[in-house]
Amino acid sequence: MSRLHRFFSTFATAWISRPARVITAAYRLLEQSSGPVVDVLIRLWLAKVFFVSGILRMFHLSIEPYLSRATYPVPWVEALSPTYLSGAIQMVIPVLLALGLATRWAALYMLILVLAVQIHYVPLDINLYSAVLFGWLVVCGAGPLSIDHILAGGLEDSALPFAATLTKLARAITRYLKPYYQLLVRLWLALALLAVSAETPISGALKSLIPEHSLSHFAPAPTLALVGALLIAFGLLTRAAALTLIAIVAGIHIVGAADPADVYFSMTLALLALYGPGHLSVDQGISAVVSKIENKKTSPLEGAPHVVIVGAGFGGLACAARLARAPVRVTLIDRHNYHLFQPLLYQVAMASLSPADIASTVRSLFSDNLNIKVMLGQVTAVDTMQQAVFIDQRRLSYDFLVLATGASHSYFGRDEWAPYAPGLKTLDDAVEIRRRILSAFERAETAEDRADHLGLLTFVIVGGGPTGVELAGDIAELVRYGMENEFRHFDPTCARVVLVQSAARILPTFPAVLSEKAQRSLEGLGVEVMLESRVEHIDQNGVLINGTRLAACTVLWAAGVVASPAALWLNVDSDRSGRVMVGPDLSVADLPNVFVIGDTALAHAWKGKPVPGLAPAAKQGGAYVATVLSRRLTGRPAPPPFQYRHMGSLATIGRKAAVANFNRINVSGALAWWLWGLIHVALLVGLRNRISVMFSWFWAYLTFKRSTRLITGDPVPSRRDGAAEGPGSP
Repeated sequence: MSRLHRFFSTFATAWISRPARVITAAYRLLEQSSGPVVDVLIRLWLAKVFFVSGILRMFHLSIEPYLSRATYPVPWVEALSPTYLSGAIQMVIPVLLALGLATRWAALYMLILVLAVQIHYVPLDINLYSAVLFGWLVVCGAGPLSIDHILAGGLEDSALPFAATLTKLARAITRYLKPYYQLLVRLWLALALLAVSAETPISGALKSLIPEHSLSHFAPAPTLALVGALLIAFGLLTRAAALTLIAIVAGIHIVGAADPADVYFSMTLALLALYGPGHLSVDQGISAVVSKIENKKTSPLEGAPHVVIVGAGFGGLACAARLARAPVRVTLIDRHNYHLFQPLLYQVAMASLSPADIASTVRSLFSDNLNIKVMLGQVTAVDTMQQAVFIDQRRLSYDFLVLATGASHSYFGRDEWAPYAPGLKTLDDAVEIRRRILSAFERAETAEDRADHLGLLTFVIVGGGPTGVELAGDIAELVRYGMENEFRHFDPTCARVVLVQSAARILPTFPAVLSEKAQRSLEGLGVEVMLESRVEHIDQNGVLINGTRLAACTVLWAAGVVASPAALWLNVDSDRSGRVMVGPDLSVADLPNVFVIGDTALAHAWKGKPVPGLAPAAKQGGAYVATVLSRRLTGRPAPPPFQYRHMGSLATIGRKAAVANFNRINVSGALAWWLWGLIHVALLVGLRNRISVMFSWFWAYLTFKRSTRLITGDPVPSRRDGAAEGPGSP
């Protein structure tokens, strides 16, 4: 009996649960990423059509009443008196729809209008599809990209009359009516497809309520129409069926057999493809069965192995996400409550983005995963004998430990330079650098001594890697664009930006041809590139380079990094950068239940070379360790040794200037700049962050204005004070 039970359990997992989980995740991703955008497009399309209609009415007021009396015989509406009012309303309502403001009420008005036109005027399939789309907005409201969604939380708890009642009513309408409305839409579409497949024209009262004419495309393929009708009616493979029909309609358009109602038909199908068939469907029943199987595997967390992940960077998040449905308890520890998208950190330092644009709270990312616990704290030690980590004075036991603690700045033994040359690894670093740069301009405005003036307007970046290049290029753009006419006693464009690189070229990890192009782009922005130059000393007044003193108020460090003290915690060997030497499965020697990933690990898994300290490498390492743990816990064979797959390297220099290397393909200029932007936006965590970053970039690109030029923190002391300046002072 137990063997039979194990057989069915394995069968359900392999052939039902796992594929269904993958498909469900794909659909969820499709809904979360495309749903809000499609919602906006539907609202804009409907608003455009009816706004144009309102405009035409307003410009033909002299004949509109007579045309209405002759051709618009609505028995319960007198044609002359409401013409002026309806024309104005048809201009206001579409604007509300486009903005997503009072969406349900605006859609309700348009729904009544469209049904009146369909029943009492000229029946058109477009009217029917419009009615379905307006009905969806009435029942479900506008999506996340709307004013209604933004104001919903505040309105429910506001003192405005009826605001709380109407908000709760709207939520109740969506909760109780949405499943039935989805069923109604499915049956309506299925009936129309069924009529086409049967090649039997609809007659009687249903003729004006079924969009038979617009689906004549499917008449040559009655079997396809019949299968589509049955799948949609029963809610079986609904999303796949809807996407297939959309693809067929798109193909018909490509060959030139278009119908005006095809766009509306596709938008209606898009609702089914994105949001599914609803609770009253076969798909939902299958999903419920799969959920029960999953709950049986993951719900009994008591006694399950405990995986502790230290660090909520790219590697830690990737590992935790892969373990979200594994039969383990996961504790994710970080000293910050947010995940930081470090590749765009320099844009916070340069006042292009705000900190919230590139950071997301870790708890929100795993709010739906009951087996993942997020803990805020600083790990201070690891006891490998007792299998415990210490968070301040608290002891936390583990069965498996994953260290993804990243790296910090390395001053190559000259840590006394740190107060005068901050690096860029955290949000605090970025805000501090922004404060120093903007404060330098403010102090230059009031400086009377010319030597002080020159020092304040000199910016030195140490290190010619991607971070140094991006900082230098963005500072050069900052001083040349967007601050004109703001200062009275100096011209910001006279500022001096110096990039110091000890190697023979900048971007040494890129091909030489791209390094040369990047250098030319920097020099085109006015950056002075000093190659084969070494920094010998840094203090509050400037920097010593190759024996030459350069007065500079602002010095930024981008020359090197050192791994976290993970090697000291584990009492194991490390390289000169502090990275822990790991095995083929990223575990530590003699510690098979301890794994190290990301910048903290030294893994020769890139064609025999060390894996670079890049975000993709950390993510791949985190996902690999999660696979190792899942297989080990389920008794399956271990995966092959970890191999890093290098997807490419990118660095941006300024407006329309970037370099990119995808294995043997080199790209530079505007195309590389677009690729850099698209890839970074796609990798951001959260739709809100993606939209905010795109809007900020678009605004800054068109206006040359940076939206976050704020100086925060302690007041800046003058260099004349004579006191030694500590961290946080420029």
